[in-house]
Amino acid sequence: MSQMPETTFADLSLADKTAVKKSSIEARRFSDVSTCSFSSTCFTGSSDEDEISPKDNQQRNSAGGTDFCVKSISKSAFGRREIEIAESEMPGIMTLRKRAKEEKPLKGAHIVGCTHVNAQSAVLIETLVQLGATVRWAACNIYSTQNAVAAALAEAGIPIFAWRGETEEEFWWCLDRAIYSEGWQPNLILDDGGDATHLMLKKYPDYFKAIRGIVEESVTGVHRLYMLSKGGKLTVPAINVNDSVTKNKFDTFYTCRDSILDSLKRTTDIMFGGKQVVICGYGDVGKGCAQSLKGQGCVVYITEVDPICALQASMDGFRVVRLNEVIRNVDVVVTATGNKNVITRDHMNRMKNGCILCNMGHSCSEIDVNGLHTPELTWERVRSQVDHIRWPDGRMIILLAEGRLVNLSCSTISSFVVSVASSTQALALIELFSAPGRYKSDVYLLPKKMDEYVASLHLATFDAHLTELTDEQSKFMGLNKAGPFKANYYRY
Repeated sequence: MSQMPETTFADLSLADKTAVKKSSIEARRFSDVSTCSFSSTCFTGSSDEDEISPKDNQQRNSAGGTDFCVKSISKSAFGRREIEIAESEMPGIMTLRKRAKEEKPLKGAHIVGCTHVNAQSAVLIETLVQLGATVRWAACNIYSTQNAVAAALAEAGIPIFAWRGETEEEFWWCLDRAIYSEGWQPNLILDDGGDATHLMLKKYPDYFKAIRGIVEESVTGVHRLYMLSKGGKLTVPAINVNDSVTKNKFDTFYTCRDSILDSLKRTTDIMFGGKQVVICGYGDVGKGCAQSLKGQGCVVYITEVDPICALQASMDGFRVVRLNEVIRNVDVVVTATGNKNVITRDHMNRMKNGCILCNMGHSCSEIDVNGLHTPELTWERVRSQVDHIRWPDGRMIILLAEGRLVNLSCSTISSFVVSVASSTQALALIELFSAPGRYKSDVYLLPKKMDEYVASLHLATFDAHLTELTDEQSKFMGLNKAGPFKANYYRY
C-alpha cells in the first residue's frame, strides 16, 4: 500500500497555517486547564512533586502581596472556580455568611487556622474574613492541600502557607509562619489535629496566654486538649466541635461513607464485589466506611476494643474479629480508630500479596509506616499517594497516602456535609470571641441550641418542613417551642 506524502508546515496555505496555529493554541489552553483541574481536584496525578520548594520561590499576587507561600500563584483562577463550585453546595455556611455579614461578629478576631486546605475549607476561611476576622492559615495535612485553592486564597490577600506534598520540616515552617507575623497576634485558634495549639504552647507561650479560645474538630486534637486539661496546662477555654451532633453525626459519618469508595477507586481501580475488608474501629468513621463497602458487595469484618461499638457492629450484620484472625486473608485493611500502631510491621508481614492498606482516622500514627523503612523492603511509587512495598519473597502490599488520611489525600469530599461542620466551627469561634469570661479553662461542647440552628440552616435544600409543637404539646414535654428539643445527654 502506498503511503501519503508528508506535508510540512511550509507547504500549507495561509488559511491552513492560521487554522493550525489556532488549533495549537486551543490545545495548549485545554492542556493548561486540564493540568490545573487535575492537580487540584483529582488526587491521583503524578505531577505534585517539584524539585524547588515553594519556600525558596517568593511569589507576588496581583496586588503585590508576598505574605503567603503556595505552590503556584498562577493557578489562582482555577482555584477560584473550585471555591465557587463548593459555595453552591454549602448552603449552611453561605446563609450564615449572609445573615452575619453586616453585623461582623468577629470584628477584632485574629484567627490562626490549621485545617485541610481545600475548596470547602476556603469557603469557611473567606466567611470568617467577611464576618470581620483577620486570619492566617496553614494546612494540617501534608497531602490534602488543593494547590489551586491555596493560590486563590493567596490571590485574595489571605496569608496562607500550604502546598501539597510538604515535608515534615516544611509543615512546621508553614505553621510557624501562620502563627507568627510581626504586628499581628492571634486571639483564636481553629485547629484540626491540635498542631497549632501544640506549637503555640511550646514556642509562643506568651501568645497562648492571650488566646480567647480554641476550636478543635478532630478526635486526635480533642484527645490532646483533654490531656492538656487533665495535666493543668490548658489555660484557655476550648470547644470540642468533633463531638457536637452536627459534626459527628453528619460530617464524620456521611463524608466517610462517600469518600472511602472514591479514595479506593481513584488510587487502585479496585472492584469491590466479593472483596474481604477489615475495618479497625466502629465509631462514626468506621460505621460510614462499613456501610458503604457492604453496599458494594464486600465481606466486611470489624475490630473493636469497645463492647458497645462491637455490639452495634454485630447487630448491623458485621462479624467482629481480632485482627490476627483475618489479616492473612483480607484484601483491604482500613484503620479508623485515631489510635497508635493499630497496624504493626508484624501485621504487614502477614498480609496477602496485593493487600490494600489505608487510614481513615485523622492521626497518621495508626499504621506503623516507619516500620516499613527497612533495607530489605523496596518502595515503588506507582501513582501519586500510591506505593507498592515489596518483600524479598516478591510479595507486595499497596499503601495509600503513606498512612495519612486517605480520603482527603486521594479523593474529594462532599461539600454539603462539610457545610454542616464549617457552620459549627464558625459559630463556635463566634461564641468564644463574643463571650469572654463565660467559659473557664476547660473543654466544652457546643450548646445544643447551636447544633439545632446549624441543622436548620440546611433543611431548605431538601424542601424539608419542620412540624411545630402546639402549646399543649410543649407543656406536656416540658420543652420550649423554639428548642432545644433534646437534652444534652441525648445520643441521636
